[in-house]
Amino acid sequence: MGHYIANLRDIEFCLFDLLQRDEILGKSIYKDLDRQTIMGMLEEVKRMAENDLAASFVDGDQIAVKFDPATGDAKLPESFKKSYKTFMDNEWWRIDAPVELGGTAIPQSVRWAIAEMVLGSNPAIHIYASGTAFAHVAHVFGTPEQKKIAKLMVDKQWGATMMLTEPDAGSDVGAGRSKAVKQADGTWHITGTKRFITSGDSDLTENIIHFVLARPEGGVAGTKGLDLYMIPKFMFDFDTGKLGKRNGVYVTKLEHKMGLNVSTTCEMNLGEKEPAVGYLLGEVHDGIAQMFKVIEYARMMVGTKAIATLSTGYQQALSYAKTRVQGPDLTVAKDKNSPRVEIIKHPDVRRSLMVQKSYSEGMRALVLYTASIQDAFAIAQADGADKEKIDDLHLVNDLLLPIVKGYGSEKSWTLLGTESLQTFGGSGFTTDWPLEQYVRDAKIDTLYEGTTAIQGLDFFFRKIVRDRGRSITIIGKEIAAFAGAGGNLPDEKKALLKALEDVQAMIGHMVGMAMSSQEDPKEIYKVGLNTSRLLMATGDLIIAWLLLRQADIAQSKLANAGRETEFYNGKIASAKFFVRSVLPHISVERAVVESETGEIMNISESAF
Repeated sequence: MGHYIANLRDIEFCLFDLLQRDEILGKSIYKDLDRQTIMGMLEEVKRMAENDLAASFVDGDQIAVKFDPATGDAKLPESFKKSYKTFMDNEWWRIDAPVELGGTAIPQSVRWAIAEMVLGSNPAIHIYASGTAFAHVAHVFGTPEQKKIAKLMVDKQWGATMMLTEPDAGSDVGAGRSKAVKQADGTWHITGTKRFITSGDSDLTENIIHFVLARPEGGVAGTKGLDLYMIPKFMFDFDTGKLGKRNGVYVTKLEHKMGLNVSTTCEMNLGEKEPAVGYLLGEVHDGIAQMFKVIEYARMMVGTKAIATLSTGYQQALSYAKTRVQGPDLTVAKDKNSPRVEIIKHPDVRRSLMVQKSYSEGMRALVLYTASIQDAFAIAQADGADKEKIDDLHLVNDLLLPIVKGYGSEKSWTLLGTESLQTFGGSGFTTDWPLEQYVRDAKIDTLYEGTTAIQGLDFFFRKIVRDRGRSITIIGKEIAAFAGAGGNLPDEKKALLKALEDVQAMIGHMVGMAMSSQEDPKEIYKVGLNTSRLLMATGDLIIAWLLLRQADIAQSKLANAGRETEFYNGKIASAKFFVRSVLPHISVERAVVESETGEIMNISESAF
């Protein structure tokens, strides 16, 4: 067995008790599925993740990628390729592929539950296998001829990348300089340099399709002037997929990273050695909107990866704390002859473990709740629901994505280092345990696909202000209805209502500052100083709500719980702990927002 410990019992609880996925199985687009089938899938993935996939986790880090600068080719460790082959041979990639091209129709909630176990055991496997997910973009937006590319990506399991970042244009995508020139045959020649490209090359697949943002000759400045092009590593026959000549897209160097070393993060050049031939997606100039479909998937994946790593980090810490004997019980510490006890009996270790438990289980619920909104959206579209319902579901999903990615990655990275690794003491700093690799691998989650700061800006300006609070109001009403309905844990629900009030007040105050900036532009600085703060506070609020919902369910099951009694007691305990130890901080954050002066923006740079 490898390093990874899955928490399938909690996944099952979230899917079928909290989110009641039974209600959508056997109906509509999921008519061929039932709970037994879903659990069979999850159990098989658990077995594979804990064994076959996890087996190459350490090798991938220590052996890493071998890069040949002469050819621009990257080669991966043999053990990792074996794990990847196991994943692909078992055809789990079908859950990401378009149904029309041989994909499996399953709820998004189940899809991301499966993804959690793969990402927790060996995240690079899921990242390299994203080609079939990218095929969705080609299939949905492509011309009839380009849809053949999507089919080949699925049938031949080709890899894919997303190329946005440039050396002088990171998060400022609109500043990109890559250029596209149309050719007489309808193709485009693209030139430029892209950086931090995930899975830019490997020897896992025979071909890779690069989805590249570039500005067509004569295109307008900014993001609106960018188009999305599909650029293959090798040219190919559209009907058979037979490979032809090498295309002009090459890796020029591998980035030397602190973690996720088996993932080929590359700098890539387009059009330097020979023309980089590409196809304008859909033959329309709508690159940013098209690319956002990829970005949405990527942000969901990154958040899930981060949360999956925290979950297994907690499981590792819990197991260690139950067996590591160190120091006497605090009640008899003055007696030098007192027996030494397992560290789980020490108050601060127990506090730390409950922090890990509540966040890991709460954020799992966040991912799967977000995915359940995606389930509802897919069903509503398939069943021809009214436009308002479809629009509401779309907006709520959009609102939740920066929380999944930004909040999820930030909390996971922080807690893995300050709590999970800390549980091991000095041993956690060694390679004897997987925690140090978890910490190194997890940091990237706060950075790629938009830093936490970017997620905060996106959350406030694009997801709250732009839709005039429509989506946050929907969530707020759900939280208020739950907290106000009575039942179990009245004190905790009262605290939840107070936290909701505080978050709403923060939003109101920040909207006011944003409006004031129309008269005084510098007022917008006050907003920018607090967007990440609002993102984190809203994340805490939603996690508390989801944990309390779980606690309510657990309380109702205790009378007939049998062997599951302690599982349900744990649910109640973690909800109480989170509400009492985390939610009070939201009131403090509200006070910070409401007292914001923006003074820091007036400080001379030399004073820093």
